Amino acid sequence: MDSVRSPEWPPAPLGGLAANSAAARYGTPAGATPATGRATPPSPYRPQAGPRHGAPDIGTGRTPPPIPVKLLVAGGFGVGKTTTVGAISEIAPLTTEAEMTSAGIGIDDPGARSGKTTTTVAMDFGCVTIDHSLKLYLFGTPGQSRFGFMWDDLARGALGALVVVDSARLDDCYPAIDFFERAGLPFVVGVNAFDGQVALDLASIRWALAISDQVPLVQFDARDRLSVRDALLVVLDRALDRATRDRRD
Repeated sequence: MDSVRSPEWPPAPLGGLAANSAAARYGTPAGATPATGRATPPSPYRPQAGPRHGAPDIGTGRTPPPIPVKLLVAGGFGVGKTTTVGAISEIAPLTTEAEMTSAGIGIDDPGARSGKTTTTVAMDFGCVTIDHSLKLYLFGTPGQSRFGFMWDDLARGALGALVVVDSARLDDCYPAIDFFERAGLPFVVGVNAFDGQVALDLASIRWALAISDQVPLVQFDARDRLSVRDALLVVLDRALDRATRDRRD
């Protein structure tokens, strides 16, 4: 599976706390039809209604809170992890950005195309409600190897990961791919299209990264909310598929 497309979300309304709610920003109006060119998401994203999946509790009249799902957004330095979390989060994302200094010259290389002046020194955090039954909690990892000791803690309890890749600097993503392969955590490789372009086609990137055909490889734009959503839905589908296979085994 190389891509998942899903219905358009309406533009986020402006003003007021209600306008910043998940329903206002991401909900599809009743009776709305999917936009041309984007297919309806596969059924795993919308569990059947029931006492544990968002149906009102007949005895109390209350709707249970959505099920929390932890996902990681990982990758090398300067590939767009913080931008990815910020583009989709329905709350003001928590970031731990610090100014880059001359001490990082020759160590931290964001690439020639980047105007990056800060770096994540701990993690990024954001969340997005998929529907009444499912809420994603996103944890962005730091990209530099000297912060690698944090990855084990951040990965604890995660169901899947989006490995963000800059197609012009593929070497920077190898440690992230190796980490998730060793950990046995389902992951998806997302090629961030800087300026709307990628340096290599997806087939060449798959060959260069030496990832199997079972690992989804998608192209997305870390600045675009809908594009980030589509990439995260692929991660969610991969995680649910793994969980279903594990139950059968």
